[in-house]
Amino acid sequence: MYAQKNAATIDAVELDEKAFTQSQQNIAVASFVNTINIFQSNIIDFDTEQQYDLIFSNPPFFKSSLKSNDEARNIAMHNDALSYESLIKKAKPLLDVNGIAVSLFSNAQQQPKNYQQIVNQTMPKVVEWRRDFHQNPELIRKLAKTGVVAILKTNKSGPTIALRADIDALPVEERNDLNFKSTTKTSYNGAEVGVMHACGHDAHTAILLGTATVLSKLKNEISGTVVFLFQPAEEGAPSGEEGGARLMIKEGCLSNPKPDAIFGLHIEAWGDTAKIYYKPEAFMASADLFTIKVKGKQAHGATPWDGVDPIAVSAQIIQGLQTIVSRQEDIIKAPVVITVGKIQSGVRFNIVPEEAMLEGTIRTLDTKMRLDVHNRIKQTATNIAAASNATVEVNIESKTLVTYNDPKLVEKSLPSLQKAAGKENVVLTPWVTGGEDFSFYGENIPAFFFYLGARNPKLKMEQAPSHHTPDFYIDDSRLDVGVKAFCQLVFDYKK
Repeated sequence: MYAQKNAATIDAVELDEKAFTQSQQNIAVASFVNTINIFQSNIIDFDTEQQYDLIFSNPPFFKSSLKSNDEARNIAMHNDALSYESLIKKAKPLLDVNGIAVSLFSNAQQQPKNYQQIVNQTMPKVVEWRRDFHQNPELIRKLAKTGVVAILKTNKSGPTIALRADIDALPVEERNDLNFKSTTKTSYNGAEVGVMHACGHDAHTAILLGTATVLSKLKNEISGTVVFLFQPAEEGAPSGEEGGARLMIKEGCLSNPKPDAIFGLHIEAWGDTAKIYYKPEAFMASADLFTIKVKGKQAHGATPWDGVDPIAVSAQIIQGLQTIVSRQEDIIKAPVVITVGKIQSGVRFNIVPEEAMLEGTIRTLDTKMRLDVHNRIKQTATNIAAASNATVEVNIESKTLVTYNDPKLVEKSLPSLQKAAGKENVVLTPWVTGGEDFSFYGENIPAFFFYLGARNPKLKMEQAPSHHTPDFYIDDSRLDVGVKAFCQLVFDYKK
């Protein structure tokens, strides 16, 4: 069988009479009966130079008769995006006893004819928006009640797809010499600080705005509903407050309408420009904040034996926490990181203080390991403190869950990403210990989060400034790949 996808239907061509008869019988009782037009043709008269989503025959034959040698594949072609193993797995339920394939196609949408032209017309504006956002960044506290849910309803029934971008900046003073450099200042935790988009959220917002612009101009040519989520506070809500993805979900962003799937991306300053990086299943780590208050007994610094030194106890706890990583957790299974980032205690050099406070972060990529690490931190701190007659109060606050990419959604989305970026530019990548509150969306619906490279072309990967630093910089010349990726995911998605 040779098959070509045209709009929402499939034109299928059988090359011999027996196969044609069998395929007619199979299609008549199939769930996709209304999406296939089947006819018989001589291979000599059949134009194989067109782009076909699939060529499948068993056994392979007529190689010498094909008009294009590029089409002379032994088994199958599916835009080179579907592995042989996956293809056979999908084909088996559709094969008759003689091994003739009926169809492996979905009735996914085709790209509208004027799609590329609209993207090209939109991109200068996308770059302009990104640079304007970069020059005028806003912190979490300045973005209260600014989460936006925009809904695009087309004139045709179809799936509901959600696309998400985060919009908040960071308390970082920019050092880059740019004509759109941020010079914004604000008050943060009692101090005046610079404000900068030091994690690429300006690009995310511009990409999603560009996607909304393109799709809105094509609303009469596509089907379904698209939900655009512009989310504040991805970097974390102010202490003691709700925010970010959890608050948007609580307030109904996934309720009316409820999306069938959600997609998100993150710009990466280390990645090759215009390349997409992805990983099925666990991709980014959960991020938890822990605080440990150590209570001792105050004394004179000259006679510490009269008290209980919380600083000395804190030092032992810090060392003990690292044995959880190195000696207690199976880090071959998945990485674990415990970092103490803040220690606060005492007011004078010759006084043993009464209390010390430790703050840090926990990163895990396995849910069971995450809970086990939480318990071990509490046990370690409590037991070490007790050995010195001190006490502790341990509090662990969840910031993000493990960002989990639904493997079935990833598999069927890869051809879309490859259309947008090119097959060679869609790359499998290892998991990372950074965290993302996009993870909360995945608790409710199938989710897929991927990276888009945007490294300064003058720098090697190891030279690229880290995210959350004053020198963070991205190449915004290929943000079109992000726009195309989102658009193509909408075009191709099927339930």
